[in-house]
Amino acid sequence: MPKESTHHPAELDPIIHPINRLKICATLFSAGATDGRQMKYSLLADLTELPADTLSKQLKHLEDNGYVSRTREYGSTRAKDTVWVTLTEAGAQAYTQHVEALKAMTKGL
Repeated sequence: MPKESTHHPAELDPIIHPINRLKICATLFSAGATDGRQMKYSLLADLTELPADTLSKQLKHLEDNGYVSRTREYGSTRAKDTVWVTLTEAGAQAYTQHVEALKAMTKGL
């Protein structure tokens, strides 16, 4: 009789897993926009190739779950405002664990 595996597969993070949120987290993480270092919203939009409305909606979901933080620098007009985005410590940890879970799954573990 085959022995049952006691290995528990790594869990994918349901907050990060949708592709657009994964792209956002991966972009912020790989650019070093963590630990208080920030990325301009406009650059994040360019790098992820997400439309502004999609990016904003996905950032809100990540922000509501404590994975990203946004700050706004006010310009002379709203059009001149600069929005900065960073992956929080919790977000960076969740992203790293999510990537490890994906790697484990691809190794057949």
